[in-house]
Amino acid sequence: MPYSPEEKKRAITRLRRIRGQVDGLERVIAAGSECGPILQQIAALRGAVNGLMAGILDSHLREEFTQVAVDPKIREQHQASIDEVIALVRSYLK
Repeated sequence: MPYSPEEKKRAITRLRRIRGQVDGLERVIAAGSECGPILQQIAALRGAVNGLMAGILDSHLREEFTQVAVDPKIREQHQASIDEVIALVRSYLK
């Protein structure tokens, strides 16, 4: 779960954008639109959901693993490891 107020606001903003995309997708399907644009909207929706998931995972990892490190050097190492994991996850979610 996003912990800071900024992270919560960002997640809610993304969710509202996703809701708008879903509503738009429903409208084009109901209108009997061509498959190409429908598939393009579905891909955009998938990307938006994956972005939300990556953002929340990022927040979770940082909260769980950087708070436990008291030593600044270890905290820095944790941050670097988290950055690597998040970059890897984001690359797979594209």
